[in-house]
Amino acid sequence: MTVGSPGDPDRSESFGEGLLGGLLDRAHELPPHLVGPVVADTVARLGGRDPQILLQDYGQERLVPLPGDGLAVGEPHSIDGSEAGRCFLTSHPVEFELPDGVRVLLPLLDGGDQAGVLAVTLDAVDDDDRRLLRRIAALIADLIQTKNSTTDLFFRTRRSEPMSVAAEIQWSLLPPLSMVTPRVAVAGVLEPAYDVAGDSFDYALNGDTFHLAMIDAMGHGLDAATMATVTIGAYRHARRISIELSEIYLFMDRAVAEQFAPDHFVTAQMMRLNTDTGHLQWVNAGHPAPMLIRRHRVVRRLDSPTTLPVGFGGAQPQVSDVTLEPGDHILCFTDGLIEEHASGQEQFGEDQLIDWVNQLERADRDVRAVARDLSHTLKRARGDATSDDATLFLVEWRG
Repeated sequence: MTVGSPGDPDRSESFGEGLLGGLLDRAHELPPHLVGPVVADTVARLGGRDPQILLQDYGQERLVPLPGDGLAVGEPHSIDGSEAGRCFLTSHPVEFELPDGVRVLLPLLDGGDQAGVLAVTLDAVDDDDRRLLRRIAALIADLIQTKNSTTDLFFRTRRSEPMSVAAEIQWSLLPPLSMVTPRVAVAGVLEPAYDVAGDSFDYALNGDTFHLAMIDAMGHGLDAATMATVTIGAYRHARRISIELSEIYLFMDRAVAEQFAPDHFVTAQMMRLNTDTGHLQWVNAGHPAPMLIRRHRVVRRLDSPTTLPVGFGGAQPQVSDVTLEPGDHILCFTDGLIEEHASGQEQFGEDQLIDWVNQLERADRDVRAVARDLSHTLKRARGDATSDDATLFLVEWRG
């Protein structure tokens, strides 16, 4: 055995390293259905009991317990009005007293997205427990993300009602619903969650450039979902070969025109944001104009020259631009958000949308919470009517 010099760092395994290392060592070949038992074993070594992994359902209404040996069962938690929901919406740990200990709730954060909440009960909680639980929650979030594409377990847990085939296709297309980084934070919501067909969005952060596309394929059902799939695929391909924003439109237009009948089209909106400077560029092809929100109020519509919807063979579009201020939000949305109306009544309209945005944007909150509250509030204001897809996407430039 070789003994290091007195100045060598201590390489022996501490309790915390052993706890987290054991989880990491088992993660590589861990079957998805054993995530629960491994989590239960890990928190038990810390003195924890009754662990739960609570996943957000597709409608963003509830947090549903993941089934698994060693995990506590129970009813779903409403995101609105529950302690688990508070943890989820704020992305901060929550603790509350129980007759037999302390219930600790921690956000499951992965790359700025949040899958749900980890809940565990301990007899008492100190700062060492909090530190280890926070890191365990981070590893669990990574586990769920990496195992998600090889199992149906997490998909099934998140469903609270039957999903259409078209919606199945659309959800498989989507990036994470949210992303939070030091310079830009984004969040999107799709309605109706279990029957969405033509609406979709895609984004990527490449270096200091944030890319976004939001689309609305005509019609509903499988035909719309198929058009959306082709359009998003064409957008990703064009974005990844690093062509200009106006040329991305032409690339998407050609892809749709070559695959579908002449009367088929997709409205689209493509954006690029320089996260260093706040310089925003966009092309709008038949979409409602996005809104610029500054200091919690809508200050202007981001109007731009008319461009034909994708698939109609429009000319190369003019790119519009604006320079954002730190803290500005950009709200993008599809027409289903404002064109819905009850029988015999007027459409919901942009004026009502602006009124609700101004009311809900008053407090400094995470973009995920704002986007979710805005979508659900607008749905209620429309009388819970969703005869068309109604999608919104919120971008915050943090400066």
